[in-house]
Amino acid sequence: MQRHTPVQASPWVNGGVSWYLEGRYVTLRAPPHGSLALNVAALPPPFASQQDAPLCPEVPVTTRGVLYVHSAPRALCPHVEWAVAGVLGTRVSLDWIRQPAAPGTWRSEFSWQAEAGTASKLASALRGWHLLRFEVTAEPCPTAEGERYSCTPELGIFHAVTGIHGDILIPEDRLRAALTRSQQGETNLEADIAKLLGKPWDDELEPFRYAGEGAPVRWLHQVV
Repeated sequence: MQRHTPVQASPWVNGGVSWYLEGRYVTLRAPPHGSLALNVAALPPPFASQQDAPLCPEVPVTTRGVLYVHSAPRALCPHVEWAVAGVLGTRVSLDWIRQPAAPGTWRSEFSWQAEAGTASKLASALRGWHLLRFEVTAEPCPTAEGERYSCTPELGIFHAVTGIHGDILIPEDRLRAALTRSQQGETNLEADIAKLLGKPWDDELEPFRYAGEGAPVRWLHQVV
């Protein structure tokens, strides 16, 4: 005896309970007037199992960004390349030029394209070297906000969420906390907001950014 397994109604059959029988769907449903109706439709057979169903391969979501190494001692340059290579999974050879804002140091920058979250990985890989000044940016993508990381030997690392135009987006809870501290006389509101916007880092890095204008830029892609 042939066994007929009930299946869920497919897009081909509107409502009711369906069975697949000898190349046809047999559907039992109740029309609006309340009497039962039996429909038989010649339809393609359902998938025997989930393994037979065509699968849509997952496409990784990527974003783009830039790493600015504003100043690094010559001895650190190869270590920076190795750290970046470890994050991107590909060999990295950067173009280094002298940094006139800090004689004896070198600078480089490159654009990268990789999975979301790469900016934080690059910042984590580089923040351990005390004599390094750098910034990492990432554009917004469908699964993540834009990001900006800035790091100096004196100030440490700064992180901010950025919008599609690169402007900094300050979370509401951080603004409320700054306002509360100011009202309680613990801090100065203007100074707190300036810090949330990364102004101390901008002030220190601006001479290094200006000195790097016109520097060559390279594109690097993550190996997936």
